[in-house]
Amino acid sequence: MLDSFLFITQIRLKGLIEKFINLILFGNFWIAACAVAMTWQTELLLFNQIEINTLTYFVFFATLFLYAIHRIVGLVKVKPFLEKYRYSVIYHFRNHIKVYAFLGGVGALYCFFYLSFANQLLLVIPAILSLGYVLPFVKGDKRLRDFDYIKIFLIAIVWGVITVLMPILERTTELTLAHLLILSERMFFIFAITLPFDIRDLKIDAHIDVKTIPSMIGIDKTKKLSLISLILVVVLAGANLYLGTYQISHLVGIILSCSSTLLFINYSDKTDADYFFTGLMDGTMILQFLMVLLAAYFL
Repeated sequence: MLDSFLFITQIRLKGLIEKFINLILFGNFWIAACAVAMTWQTELLLFNQIEINTLTYFVFFATLFLYAIHRIVGLVKVKPFLEKYRYSVIYHFRNHIKVYAFLGGVGALYCFFYLSFANQLLLVIPAILSLGYVLPFVKGDKRLRDFDYIKIFLIAIVWGVITVLMPILERTTELTLAHLLILSERMFFIFAITLPFDIRDLKIDAHIDVKTIPSMIGIDKTKKLSLISLILVVVLAGANLYLGTYQISHLVGIILSCSSTLLFINYSDKTDADYFFTGLMDGTMILQFLMVLLAAYFL
């Protein structure tokens, strides 16, 4: 009797844990936390401090809003794949995600009016690109992500602007070489960890007739391209160390992060597990922030 009770309790607990993980991942709270982590990393690297301020809330809410809209709109494009785990979960909880999108939009709009004027101006272009990425606005219900090859570059550019230029412009309107180096560093890192998602989505992108880098050069060369991008991340970080912007601990944290990220990238063609991509691959952003933070603390 006790064994049966413990077994049933274990099953229920496992189910609750799975639902909680799905809420965090597919409710887009995880990716919003990743955006905040990247923003904090910029503040740590350039200003040696981390602040929970209006910008923090804006980045979180704006990311929550955009990715929630992207999830909902994307369901229309992937109807034949709704049995796949992530799409099944998203479809089942689509009304919840709409609520998160609304709350994220309201929160981002409220925070927008308390940002610096420089950041308000800066946001015009990434806002247009982001909305164009998730909302169909071209004849045939096409979004920017539905055009061949460009979606990964849009992601890298927008993430670079939001997580690097915005925290800089909250403090100064003067952009230096060090700022441009960390912007390039961040875009190469985002580019590197986004390529595996294109490997995973080869069948889906083929279904909606979107050509991507893996479909053009193949999986092995795509993984090598990720490796080159991560090497460039380290080189750019080294340049900022040479300029005196970074400390040696910062470079160590970035090297450790890129090394561990490479392990995930090399495994990305061997699985299509949603927790691996939405959890671990996206989570490399939080991992890099934590490694830089810990290296700065211990070294």
